[in-house]
Amino acid sequence: MVSGPAWPQQWWSRFALTVPSLKLSVYHFCLFLRFVDSEDIHLTIAIDHFNSHVSPIEKLSVNSIISSPVSQKLLSSKVNDHCFQDLFDRSSPANKARLLSVSAPHATSWLSVIPSTSQGIHLDPIEFRVAVKWWLGLDTSQGSQCAFCPAHSLDPLGHHALTCKCGGDVALRHNALRDTLVHFLHRAHASVQVEVGAGLFPDHSQSRPADILLQNWNLGRPVALDISVVSPLNPSTLAEAGATFGAVLEATESRKHQANDEKCSALGWVSTPLAVDSYGAWGKEASLFLAQVAAWLAIHKSLPKSQASFDLFSNLSICLIRANARAILRRV
Repeated sequence: MVSGPAWPQQWWSRFALTVPSLKLSVYHFCLFLRFVDSEDIHLTIAIDHFNSHVSPIEKLSVNSIISSPVSQKLLSSKVNDHCFQDLFDRSSPANKARLLSVSAPHATSWLSVIPSTSQGIHLDPIEFRVAVKWWLGLDTSQGSQCAFCPAHSLDPLGHHALTCKCGGDVALRHNALRDTLVHFLHRAHASVQVEVGAGLFPDHSQSRPADILLQNWNLGRPVALDISVVSPLNPSTLAEAGATFGAVLEATESRKHQANDEKCSALGWVSTPLAVDSYGAWGKEASLFLAQVAAWLAIHKSLPKSQASFDLFSNLSICLIRANARAILRRV
């Protein structure tokens, strides 16, 4: 038994924390500082509280935390994982797809940004309110018909508002993402052109497989970047999106390769699709490419790679979420 001087009851009251992992961490910390007896009722209550928020295999005991100390980060992770899985299991297919997307790497970058109007990384108050409601899966439709195509009702999760071909919001969002990425490529001293390819192919096709043409990137060859924003809530792919993270993004990458690879190869270009879903989850090829851009940016701007990565993804994230919020607001 670990013994020590008793802590006054009013001290315990200050640490009557509601987050189970944090509550246990405080008691655990006190135990090792010899403030708390290993049989103290407060420690037992904290462990029981923690165990009620995790799966059976993750449960702890006094003996286990004495023999194998655990960190606050690990405790929080266990609780968060269990809560997420519990929520996921009880959700509809559409909300399962949403949960998988919002929990993807970099999808939450927009929530970590320090707003700056001068740098264009901000949301207006009304944009922020509707973005948070949409992000949390709350009803953003207000029971309305679409302002641009009245034959369609707005759905609660915003799928129609973010994919509606009327009103120009799809193109505005695409172009805003393109221009944001071009800005960072210029900062990394890359040579780029935008909207390239029309009329260059042997069949004189007017298609433009390069939203951005990046010179001297892949073994000295130009890379044709094709940006696509897709919705994981599309009814035709909802079952796959709700079952497997990235299924819709992988399908989009495959479709873009089928459409562009042969044309790009004829011009000596490398086709690279940059697929992102409406919540900000990036496809595998896009993630790899953007990681390379961040590394280049870190070198040319003498930044830590982590900072360069955060700057890039957070700016793209804010750009995407702002465009989504505006598309929803224009239709209600």
